[in-house]
Amino acid sequence: MSTHAADRAADRAAARAISRVAAPTRREQILKEAARLFAERGFHGVGVDEIGAAVGISGPGLYRHFPGKDAMLAELLVGISERLLDGGRLRVSEERASPDSSPEALLDALIEGHIDFALDDRPLITLHDRELDRLRDTDRKRVRRLQRQYVEVWVEAVRALYPTLGDNEARVTVHAVFGLLNSTPHMARPEALPGRAATASLLHRLARGAFEAAAQDD
Repeated sequence: MSTHAADRAADRAAARAISRVAAPTRREQILKEAARLFAERGFHGVGVDEIGAAVGISGPGLYRHFPGKDAMLAELLVGISERLLDGGRLRVSEERASPDSSPEALLDALIEGHIDFALDDRPLITLHDRELDRLRDTDRKRVRRLQRQYVEVWVEAVRALYPTLGDNEARVTVHAVFGLLNSTPHMARPEALPGRAATASLLHRLARGAFEAAAQDD
């Protein structure tokens, strides 16, 4: 990574750290606790009263924010798909507007953004893998459509850096890298890992290594 790219990465990390300390809204608190409980015990293993208790309100009080658990699940899974796509597009826009823009810096920015998700939103990864089929057909199709669009953001960035990769090869490699990064729920307990920064750095090297390996001539 170039010095300028490293500086921009540090600036993005600082901005994300500031955003993480902002006080969440009540709705965000409910969604966070619902994601955690659904991931730990399954969608049907958690009641509305338990979600309410986790945020300090009565179960019926949740209905002022959501019509029910199904709505929470849909907002969680559709919401994270939208957030990933919007974040990916924003990183593309920011990097292209930078005087130091480069294909390498852009791919690094996309990887950093997805690593933030993989480390900070582990329950959502578990929830997606286990509960996606519980969504209404329209919501499930929306999630899949958003995910395909997110993949294509990456494919374009990957091919800009590794032009020898064809579209299909790049797409397969992107999916493989997502599988690597999204494995975080299966890692050791967070306190047993080497620390967030060290874990993020390792994941970043592994992701770049996968793309470089895919781009090598047979």
